[in-house]
Amino acid sequence: MTLSDIAHERLHNQHLVAPAFERPADEVAWQGAVQSQDYYGAQWGLGQRLAGATGTIVDASFAAGEILRTHVLRPTWHFVVPADIRWMLALTAPRIKAASLQYHRRLELDERLLRRTNVLLAKALRDGAQLTRDELRAVLERAGIAAADTVRMSYIMMHAELDAVVCSGARRGKQFTYALLEERAPQARVLTRDEALAELVLRFFRSHGPATANDFAKWSGLTVADGERGLHDVQSQLERETAHGRTWWRGGTRHAAKPSSRMAYLLPNYDEYVVGYRHHDVVASPHLGTRTIFSNIIVLGGRVAGTWKRTLKREGVLLESGYFEPSGRSVAASVKAAARRYGRFLDLTVEVRSAGE
Repeated sequence: MTLSDIAHERLHNQHLVAPAFERPADEVAWQGAVQSQDYYGAQWGLGQRLAGATGTIVDASFAAGEILRTHVLRPTWHFVVPADIRWMLALTAPRIKAASLQYHRRLELDERLLRRTNVLLAKALRDGAQLTRDELRAVLERAGIAAADTVRMSYIMMHAELDAVVCSGARRGKQFTYALLEERAPQARVLTRDEALAELVLRFFRSHGPATANDFAKWSGLTVADGERGLHDVQSQLERETAHGRTWWRGGTRHAAKPSSRMAYLLPNYDEYVVGYRHHDVVASPHLGTRTIFSNIIVLGGRVAGTWKRTLKREGVLLESGYFEPSGRSVAASVKAAARRYGRFLDLTVEVRSAGE
């Protein structure tokens, strides 16, 4: 199994090749969780993995609460589905809280105060209310709790998310709102820790494999020992292979046919294709730093070949591409084809310009 084989399997398993679903919630459930601190980037990341998706379709799914956005796994926002949000938070929140303690002390946020803010937030959001962060800040300030500091308010809200008090509501224009988790996900599953760990491990290796236990730890924010424990429970449902000095795990389906090396993907920043792995040698050259590969990237033949950025204009979108190595007409044509897919997703015309033009 070569590194190229691994990259091409990942393209299949992450549904960048031959999307398997039409509904955003089905793809999020397949992935387990999808990093989404950049909402618009994550929206396009989902869109590329769905058949016939548009930004409007993903937005509608988010507004309806079919996919939710909250702090889970590593301490950043992820999309999750309502059925998974409780067991996933119960599994990963303790480590995120432990990592946040130093910031809580600096911001004078003790357990007593955070219990009080949870109660105030829950009261403000009951009966279906969905409020912006500024509106909830005003609620806390009226109760005598200092919340004007942006960082302090962020940690208050993240703690409420980790305690399964709040999660995302529908957007109000371009603003995000919060809602009560119990109202947004009334049918959320509850699992034991071992059940939750096995479920998360299985989801990760089916959608992100071939991958290693170290990759799972990086993606989930849990420990390598947690990953190995989960693997022990689900190993009969996965395949194992040793190559390049590492032990790789994958779902039971292998994809023999490689995607065309000329097929280009315009992946958004923090895309699951790159963000969930300890080592990036499968998809990127060693000299590329994480800052580069976690930005908007051009993927050709499973490898990171360049970067792109967009500028929204009144008449459409300007997409500027840059490559790490000289590229020919076939690459330019592939990127233009990918840009047209992006234009259809946004329902806008797209102009493609290479760096230096």
